[in-house]
Amino acid sequence: MWTRHAIVLLALLGPVSVASAQNFTIQDVADLRKIDVALLKSGTIVFSDHTGSAAVDSETALFHFDDWADKHPTEKKFLALFPTYAEPTVGKLVNGSTAQVLEKLYMYVAQARFFLDKAPGAIDLSRYVTLAFLQKIDPSITHKPLAPAAIGPFNDEAGTGNDNPDRKWCTGRTILICIASSYKLEGKIPIGIMLVNKLRDGGKKVADHIDFQSELSALAPADLDQGAVQQLTGLDASVVGALEQDLFYVNQIMKFGKFFAVFQNDPDDSNKTVVTAFMALGIKASVLDEKRGFETVPVLRNLVPAQVLMGQSSFNSGNSISAGLPVYARNEIKTIAGILERDSK
Repeated sequence: MWTRHAIVLLALLGPVSVASAQNFTIQDVADLRKIDVALLKSGTIVFSDHTGSAAVDSETALFHFDDWADKHPTEKKFLALFPTYAEPTVGKLVNGSTAQVLEKLYMYVAQARFFLDKAPGAIDLSRYVTLAFLQKIDPSITHKPLAPAAIGPFNDEAGTGNDNPDRKWCTGRTILICIASSYKLEGKIPIGIMLVNKLRDGGKKVADHIDFQSELSALAPADLDQGAVQQLTGLDASVVGALEQDLFYVNQIMKFGKFFAVFQNDPDDSNKTVVTAFMALGIKASVLDEKRGFETVPVLRNLVPAQVLMGQSSFNSGNSISAGLPVYARNEIKTIAGILERDSK
């Protein structure tokens, strides 16, 4: 079971385009919400991903889901798959029989803030709710429209607990598309997959690609709780809209993912828009608990899941998913910021 998770990382809005990412630089800070917006510089993204000494696990720099929910309830409300989301109970094979156990999760949460040289009223978020926008981020990930009737988990475990109790996925919002996506893993990771598959002695083979289903939507001010969103961003300014992508079914390693970008008036300049973007990924704890199994197999020693996830493995490479979550998140935000900035000119 542990080999199945070794080499798989989740794509959120797809991998990154290096060309567009080079337009912005990243400034790492402890808490971007404590940075005065007036101090934001053109072409700079202030960024925080909870990977400092405050993280609950110094090796993985990830938060236990329940600790995150308790300490950051506003984040949990907006960045979990839906506000009432809880770690689900799933069927697991225990001593040869199926038992119902709580599926524990770890959270990776990244926050970023930058400004656009464009008045909020001149930004049309609906233009980004397209497959073309996703494809522009990186052509190496393929996207195709997904009919609501075709939505479904890749396996029973993947779907457990991820159905939205407030509405069916890909319905109930005015500006929305439903997407089926696939990403072929890059760099050394396919070689690792080949090694794992050879060692499995006829067992289930590991795929060299990631499949996921998601919805991408644009939210108007009327769709958002102004006070609560301002609490999330830490910025006391009118919320003019948001872009949101929810990953509700993923075939491996991740339970869910969310990208949430909030657009607000710049308090000091009516011709600027402040964007605060969040990336949240729910990672199955069972993936990280497989560490001992990897360390005892020499050819897999560099595929310890926590190391791969956090970009600390010799199998990590590039600037996108295969680089690990911290590198990936920074480049993802830089890419999106670059697209938005060019469109604001």
